[in-house]
Amino acid sequence: MLIEIVAPKFDVDLEIAYATPNNFMGKAVYSRPGCYLHADAAEVLQRAIALARPLGLRFKIFDAFRPSEAQWVLWEHTPDPDFLAHPERGSPHSMAAAIDLTLVDASSAELDMGTAFDDFSAQAFHGDLSISSVAQRNRAVLLGLMTSAGWDFFRNEWWHYQLFSPRETYPVLDDSVLPISMMR
Repeated sequence: MLIEIVAPKFDVDLEIAYATPNNFMGKAVYSRPGCYLHADAAEVLQRAIALARPLGLRFKIFDAFRPSEAQWVLWEHTPDPDFLAHPERGSPHSMAAAIDLTLVDASSAELDMGTAFDDFSAQAFHGDLSISSVAQRNRAVLLGLMTSAGWDFFRNEWWHYQLFSPRETYPVLDDSVLPISMMR
């Protein structure tokens, strides 16, 4: 079952990148900015939100459920297995078991993470030491909050978190599972 991630139930900001040209493709992939997660992932997100709150922090979500059709569009544009799952293998995003996000402060300003979302360079890797110490600290806080809540991380993308072993638990889903289509 997919849960829509919206306020006030989820205290997050949404900036669904693939519904805008503000992504590595430079064009919208989704026809609308939907944000959905499997119920298991939504529960873990709520734990992360609760852990961030006492620190005066919140999350801004760039992507969550990604219909399998969208994964094909991304792969056909940039078939890079260091940053994208091959659609035949299945992306945890297409299982509604992954989320791309960053931390924001009380004014909804993004914390410095050293690179932008969707930066397909080695500087996006967790543990990259070429970024500023402030960005390293912010990534460590994000990693700590998310892993404490129960998320696993992808070492090549500071913004990507997923449930553990999603391919063993969740099926790949397409746009037809949504109440309102996200694809064109």
